[in-house]
Amino acid sequence: MLSISSQHVSKILPKIEKTVNEQLETEVLGRSSNSSMTSYVVAADLSEMELKKILIEKMESNKHREYADKDEQPSAGSDWGSKRRREGKEPESTSAPKEKATKTIGKSTQGSKSHQRTTSESALRKEPMQTTQDLEEPSQ
Repeated sequence: MLSISSQHVSKILPKIEKTVNEQLETEVLGRSSNSSMTSYVVAADLSEMELKKILIEKMESNKHREYADKDEQPSAGSDWGSKRRREGKEPESTSAPKEKATKTIGKSTQGSKSHQRTTSESALRKEPMQTTQDLEEPSQ
């Protein structure tokens, strides 16, 4: 019943080999393309991680530099006299910036705001403005 002739096997065997080879090629090509795609994705992820690492290192070094700058004493000219002011050893009127005095012009009534003008503004309005013609030397 199960007698298969060698002729019959020789006819079927090439077809079986061809089908198996085609299936193997398809599987191998699919895996290799997936492998190359996977390699590309892994390389992209690795590059992204390296860039993030570089960025984090840069941010940390900047943070350390900022902390070091805060720990250092300020330069002598930048904050001169502030310690004496804080401790009350120097009167504030000599070292504190001067504020502009204001004066009220006109009468204020309830519900309306008074018009204020700084003394420096009124002084500017009274002084004549110099022009470049005033500054030039007369030609002979």
